[in-house]
Amino acid sequence: MKGGVLLEPKYKRVIIKLSGEALAGTTSHGIDTPTVQSICSQIKEVFELGVEIAIVVGGGNFWRGRSGEGMDKSTADYMGMLATCINALGLQDVLEEMDVPVRVQTAIEMKQIAEPYIRRKAVRHLEKRRVVIFACGTGNPFFTTDTTAALRAAEIDAEIILLAKSIDAVYDSDPLVNPDAVRYSELSYIDVLNQGLKVMDSTATSLCMDNHIPILVFGLNEPKNILRAIMGEKIGTIIQEV
Repeated sequence: MKGGVLLEPKYKRVIIKLSGEALAGTTSHGIDTPTVQSICSQIKEVFELGVEIAIVVGGGNFWRGRSGEGMDKSTADYMGMLATCINALGLQDVLEEMDVPVRVQTAIEMKQIAEPYIRRKAVRHLEKRRVVIFACGTGNPFFTTDTTAALRAAEIDAEIILLAKSIDAVYDSDPLVNPDAVRYSELSYIDVLNQGLKVMDSTATSLCMDNHIPILVFGLNEPKNILRAIMGEKIGTIIQEV
């Protein structure tokens, strides 16, 4: 430690949860290449510090299960899972262009383009210094990719979930609508559940609580924020046992 700043990463193994919207950048749909390149350059910087990185990616930039009005819920959710796979392959391609070794694992088998999810194999990839991207959610309808992040974090013994958002922290209301919204620097899992704060869905929050997995919510748009989070700087909102 030098001047109160950690010189080594605080965390050895992490889950980074990226929403599909984060990959769309300022556009409303699809993948924005400069945005993805910026995100991947931050991931590479952290990877080169020796941190073991797994990524859970959403699919909202292409499709959300709730978008299928009038559709069978399971069918709509499966379509959303396929959307996450598109994003995972896009991230893989950009990271590989940056010479970062990557493996995509999917909860729904599609062996022509990615590996099926096998917990032991995912852990082995991490130990061999490969980034692992988890796609297709849990493979089950009625579960979000937030829940996937919590589940995979528990399965691979990740030390923390880095929840990268479009806003810089958790607020008691939408700061874009309410200029007097209260910003939280620290919350307990129970606070999130009792106040109905829209951080992660309740299933994901409860799973993190039961498995003692902290969640750090921070803004993705600020340069170096992934690195700052890994180094243990006080950014965003930390959700943990208090």
